[in-house]
Amino acid sequence: MKCVIVQPIHACGLETLRAGGVEPLIAPSTDLTELAPLLKRAAAAITRNWGFPQAAVDLAPDLRVLGVHGTGTDRVDRQALTARGIELVSTPGANAQSVAEHALGLILAVARGIPGGDQAMRQGDFGFRETFRGVELSGLTLGLWGWGYVASALAPLARGLGMEVLVWSAHADDSDFSSRGIARARSVAHLLEVSDVLSLHGRPGVAPVLGASELSRMPKGAILINTARGALVDEAALAAALRSGHLFGAGLDVLIQEPPGPNTPLHGCPRLIMTPHVGGSTEAALRRTAQAVATQVVSALLAAP
Repeated sequence: MKCVIVQPIHACGLETLRAGGVEPLIAPSTDLTELAPLLKRAAAAITRNWGFPQAAVDLAPDLRVLGVHGTGTDRVDRQALTARGIELVSTPGANAQSVAEHALGLILAVARGIPGGDQAMRQGDFGFRETFRGVELSGLTLGLWGWGYVASALAPLARGLGMEVLVWSAHADDSDFSSRGIARARSVAHLLEVSDVLSLHGRPGVAPVLGASELSRMPKGAILINTARGALVDEAALAAALRSGHLFGAGLDVLIQEPPGPNTPLHGCPRLIMTPHVGGSTEAALRRTAQAVATQVVSALLAAP
């Protein structure tokens, strides 16, 4: 049995596949012409943020299982998999702690202007300390839009800084909130209106959840953080809110297009920190996630008739 590794995973995942009798086939890129000869031979595939479109499914006549290295399956053509009876497995929670820590890092970096301060020092501009005024986070409200593995790991980190935590979730249990000393927002509007820092942790739908109307409801001087999905945010509306000064700043680890194109409205925005989708890219998280997805792929292949 062969498994195409569409995007790189930690070596321990490859070892897990081999131990289970599955030969990993390492793809040189996500270009379909290069994937085609590998997928033609494969019973399984493991992908990351590239997803798995209909065209890739069509190139894999013997595919029995698709593994997603991570939580998000929004870039996978699930309808195409279902039509062929191909099993889909993923690893929710495997990298949650690392992503939560990255979200906290973005909050601190934006609030205290850390990248700008570093650049100023390298350029000999010690006057930065007089021109930039950071934000003290203690006593402010962190709003969490969504309540999953990452949000529930981020909440205690923020409380450790002295922040109040408010959550909007249509599914979470109130008892889970009260036991952690955090509050539930009455509505999306309530969350937006009182969040000094808003961190997104939901799943994208047909349209972004955060557009011009939603951004305008946030307090002037608020900070936006997104480590979930780029599609959650209207990037043009965010750029406008940053340029107008309505938002103090933003930290993004995910974008609609990765890497961003030359025409993205985000280029040159003030107090915007962007990282290249590295929230889950710690050694510990990569090991856990690779081993988890490889284990599930092996189990699915062995269980298949």
